[in-house]
Amino acid sequence: MLRGAACLALSRGALRAPADRSGNRRRAVEEDVQVRITYARGGGRVVARALGLAVTAVAALGALAPAHGCDLCAIYTTTEMRQDQTGVRLGLAQQFTDFGTLQQHGEAVANPDDEYLRSSITQFVLGYNFHPRMGLQLNLPVIVRDYRRVVADGVETGDTSGLGDLSLLFVAKPYTHVDLRTVAHIIGFAGVELPTGSTAFLAEEAKPPPCIPFPDPEACRPRARATRAVPVPPHLQPHHNSGPPSGIHGHDLTLGSGSVDGIIGAQLFGSWDRFFATAAAQYLMRSVGAHGYQFANDLMFAAGPGYYLAAGDDLWGAAYGLRAQVVLNGETKGTDTVDGDRVGDTGFTALYLGPLLAFDWSDQLGSEVAAELPVLENNSGLQIVPDYRLRLALSWRF
Repeated sequence: MLRGAACLALSRGALRAPADRSGNRRRAVEEDVQVRITYARGGGRVVARALGLAVTAVAALGALAPAHGCDLCAIYTTTEMRQDQTGVRLGLAQQFTDFGTLQQHGEAVANPDDEYLRSSITQFVLGYNFHPRMGLQLNLPVIVRDYRRVVADGVETGDTSGLGDLSLLFVAKPYTHVDLRTVAHIIGFAGVELPTGSTAFLAEEAKPPPCIPFPDPEACRPRARATRAVPVPPHLQPHHNSGPPSGIHGHDLTLGSGSVDGIIGAQLFGSWDRFFATAAAQYLMRSVGAHGYQFANDLMFAAGPGYYLAAGDDLWGAAYGLRAQVVLNGETKGTDTVDGDRVGDTGFTALYLGPLLAFDWSDQLGSEVAAELPVLENNSGLQIVPDYRLRLALSWRF
């Protein structure tokens, strides 16, 4: 969510004032504009997303539990910075993602066992600006997932929940510009993601111990390979290295990574009158985590144009704005590794498109709701991919 169009800071009288007025009236209008830009818009606030991103975030942009690749773009991080203000702010971001389509190397395939993954991530955000253009932000995700997947002895239906990986960000605004008709901001952030989430499901990805052909000499014989004439039975087909094929694995269900990872990103905002546009990007640099598993580095981005549908200066005694935006979100990541060996069904590149509606009030409340549908999903191996995503975010500054 991005906000900050200068027109929203204008009073209705200032919006009607001709640009060529002079004298006291002109000075009064300009003073009123500057006061309201600072008060009502705070010079513009950027909330990126997942994710985004969330957050956006990102996201949405921010660090989340490394469960499923596109779950990362999932929750956008509410990295808000307000012009010429310090103090504490609280945020809450919610993203629901419905994974229900099986894809093999980017092509949809049959899902006879009705595998699915329903992922809900709630991100709590605590921020403190110790300087008008610098601050710290703490993100703590709480994850709930329901799933149905194929396992070696049949079909398993279950759920998992708990804390995800915590992230700590330093946020800075190196550039800002505000005048009568335009607003522009550049925000940068960098930080670390810490291993606070459970890695129990990652144990499924660990390499099996060396085989000892005793007491059964047949135990270590190579697995039979399929031919056109003699297909491999389903219970012998590979799932990573063994078991039946499935689109949902331990790396999709894990709540944490067990690794300390780096985060770097930037957000841009620009507006002219009631029109505005936003862009954001985040790069997540992964290290080796629990059970020798290393998630691939992940690039997430978002951009889109928007328009302020309504604006005023007297809703319950404060300024307000209602805005709409069309947002294109994207993510690309390579394949993960276990003890240096690639896990083939983990690469992912996706684009999502959808509307976003946001409402801001005073210099304290920010809110948004968004929905997204996939327009491109290209994956390696057999994976379950999203059918849609829903997002909700709230923030309050004290």
